[in-house]
Amino acid sequence: MTRYLFDSELEELNNEMIEMGSLIEKAIEAAIQALIRQDTEIAEKTIRDDEIVDSQERKIEALCLKLLMQQQPVARDLRTISSALKMITDMERVGDHASDISEIILMMDGKPYIKDLEHIKSMAKETTFMLNNSIDAFVHKDQMLAAEVITHDDVVDELYCNVKKELISLIHQNPDNGEQAMDLMSIAKYFERIGDHATNIAEWVIFSITGKHVSEEVHEEEQTDHDEARMKYAEGVDHSD
Repeated sequence: MTRYLFDSELEELNNEMIEMGSLIEKAIEAAIQALIRQDTEIAEKTIRDDEIVDSQERKIEALCLKLLMQQQPVARDLRTISSALKMITDMERVGDHASDISEIILMMDGKPYIKDLEHIKSMAKETTFMLNNSIDAFVHKDQMLAAEVITHDDVVDELYCNVKKELISLIHQNPDNGEQAMDLMSIAKYFERIGDHATNIAEWVIFSITGKHVSEEVHEEEQTDHDEARMKYAEGVDHSD
């Protein structure tokens, strides 16, 4: 395989990743619309369409394996391909969670909501934002954008905590709210997990660029801080003598 052909297939990989990102974004949007409208048809379609996401995962996996087998990639290309293989696992799980949310909507059977869905809708918006940016970061090799995605996970976690507190309060006020409160808490938890998957994707993007996992970089920063503290302590002891 010539380098030109290899590069063109790497570009194809980018395009297929963008396509899978678009599919899971649509799945999340459909799930939240089904929730807001209590629309069982949209929920059922979201569940059916999960197979399209699964098929796209298999397509990308086959392309990655083809790239690995047909030419021995240099280190940078190898990181890109291996990171893509890791990322599509998280992306497929996002599609699963959109389907999980839709299944809960069907079980809720159109009963009036016990609370406004403001925070859950915000969670859906923020997780979609994170997913879009994590895929863009991969395609454009943008380490800073990937780092912003990781930081943004705190926003989703805070929204989840708000939803949980509100629902627990509603259960205390009226135990009859318990069943639906638990359903809504499960939906919020799925969105929180989607944020976690977006974070995972962003971490793999950083690995594909730097060759280091985020946890390794954090450990190195902590080690540097520790070393600097020891040096300052040693200097202080010297001065006291």
